[in-house]
Amino acid sequence: MIEKNLLVLFGGRSTEHDISVKSVRNILKTVDTEEYTLLPVGITKDGQWLFVPDTEAIEKGVWEEKGAPCMLSPDSTRKSLFVFREGRWDEISVDVIFPVLHGLYGEDGTVQGLFELAGIPYIGCGVFSSACAMDKAYTKLVVSHSGIRQADFVLTNRDEIRDFDAVAARVEEKFSYPVFVKPSCAGSSVGVHKAENRAELESALTDAAANDYKVLIEETIVGRELECAVFDGGDGPVASGVGEILAAAEFYDFDAKYNSPESETDNHPVLPDGVEEEIREDARKIFRLLGCFGLSRVDFFYDGKNVIFNEINTLPGFTEISMYPKLFAEAGIDGKALTKKLIESAYHRKDH
Repeated sequence: MIEKNLLVLFGGRSTEHDISVKSVRNILKTVDTEEYTLLPVGITKDGQWLFVPDTEAIEKGVWEEKGAPCMLSPDSTRKSLFVFREGRWDEISVDVIFPVLHGLYGEDGTVQGLFELAGIPYIGCGVFSSACAMDKAYTKLVVSHSGIRQADFVLTNRDEIRDFDAVAARVEEKFSYPVFVKPSCAGSSVGVHKAENRAELESALTDAAANDYKVLIEETIVGRELECAVFDGGDGPVASGVGEILAAAEFYDFDAKYNSPESETDNHPVLPDGVEEEIREDARKIFRLLGCFGLSRVDFFYDGKNVIFNEINTLPGFTEISMYPKLFAEAGIDGKALTKKLIESAYHRKDH
């Protein structure tokens, strides 16, 4: 068997840098090293690319001290990673890329554009679907024509927020408090706040605008938080079962998601007849609407009567507590099998 070189990208410049590092530690353990030679590349928070062949350094959190400067060539005739070592640039061929990157500059189509220029097969959604799914506002606009229910919203931006009274008037004309305030293009619930009154709305808008130019204000949906994993290896989207988030906090914010030991997930939630299948079908439909490929996790609410779409994540977490790998493990596809399927999907992108 001829080994292929697998470039695994992690870290990144987004607010989800640390989550990416946690994710890659799990993924590296699941790669078949008899079939693939690992080329781990970490991106620091300030954007430096470092080649880190010592996976133990990644596990111990000292990869930035051990890494060598590198860059991925956009030249599609080379399909190479260039690594600066001992005063010279060494060229290493790359066969396939696994971007274990969350949030801006990793999940928003920017790095996918580099992969397309380089002409190297890669895991996950393409440029457009990544960009559209990362932007909650544009995702809502696409889904609004599908017949799938979602939370109503007001869209504003950093410039408009300078006239807070005008923005508040728009919100209060449409919704009663509380409302949820979200950066349009941040992930992992970063910058998300629940505002109970006008003063809290002003504080929430200020923080959300610090994380992104565009800001969403949504009506409050009271309901159970449910998630569905989707995989498409070239034969159409396959939906996992449904999992439920049991957040330790009032809502599933960043701390509740990653820092609270009291937050739990239930991979076998008890739901009324037909609800799980409706979620699975809506997840597949949204995946197709956005032109997704490879993998995504689609999140919903269930308010006791209605299934309500929340958001889609095109590069979901792969940490020890992440729902995407857990849901497929429940379906009999363990970590190694899932990683193998994801890598193989990179060679079947078709027109994505």
